[in-house]
Amino acid sequence: MVVATFSLVARDPETGDLGVAVASKFLAVGAVVPFARAGVGAIATQSYANPRFGPQGLALLEQGASPEGVLEAFRRTDSGLERRQFGLVSAEGEALTFTGAECHPWAGGLSGKGYAAQGNLLAGPQVVEAMVETFLQEERVPFPERLLLALKAGEEAGGDKRGKQSAALLVVGEGKGYGGLWDRYIDLRADDHPEPVEELFRLLSLHRLLFERPKERRPLAPEEVRWLQGVLRSLGLYAGEVHGEFDEATERAFLALIGMENLEERYQGGPEVDEATLSYLKRRYPWS
Repeated sequence: MVVATFSLVARDPETGDLGVAVASKFLAVGAVVPFARAGVGAIATQSYANPRFGPQGLALLEQGASPEGVLEAFRRTDSGLERRQFGLVSAEGEALTFTGAECHPWAGGLSGKGYAAQGNLLAGPQVVEAMVETFLQEERVPFPERLLLALKAGEEAGGDKRGKQSAALLVVGEGKGYGGLWDRYIDLRADDHPEPVEELFRLLSLHRLLFERPKERRPLAPEEVRWLQGVLRSLGLYAGEVHGEFDEATERAFLALIGMENLEERYQGGPEVDEATLSYLKRRYPWS
């Protein structure tokens, strides 16, 4: 089956994060196309996709191969290379896009320092051009949103000429994954959706709420503690008085609520909370 796809593989020059954004008229494209490893590189494999290109290419980059060296290795080991397409970016920002001579038109790609954009079975070259133009222009936008804006631009330029079905966003960064224990920072997929790219924007916003570690927190004011204690009592998590003092019993109950809402990445204990968490909980639990 052809993974007729348009994708952008890129490196964030500010943080060194690496990512892949991809969309296609193909079920669950995120399960096949994107691969990335912090400090190593990122790869998108598509058009009669060879999923082995992901782990093999990353292993070669980790061993010091150049993007051209990775291409030559694929040429030696894959007799079907001319039907395939891939893009890669190394941790240093070296980039390459390859489109085999037997890919279904329109097929092609563009690459430059820190990015590789490619697609096949597209409405035309304007799809890839729009992705690159948007990615280069939106340099002040956070990297994950920048990838999605580029993907959206490709879609608006015609995208996959067969239509829409799925999209995915993969971003890796050293120690940025859940609990700081791995590098998979963002891994979001809209596997079968009428507007998959728009769905990724929604999922990314939710991801930032639930998993982003806030840079600033502030102590809860006494009236906010009273609100919190009232909420915790109404949920059966707290049996104490609603007195406005953040004591040990309040903290235990609050930790339970934080766990229920999957906000554990945002809360570090004690009476200090970031504004986004507080606003979300106030909307969720408008106790008075």
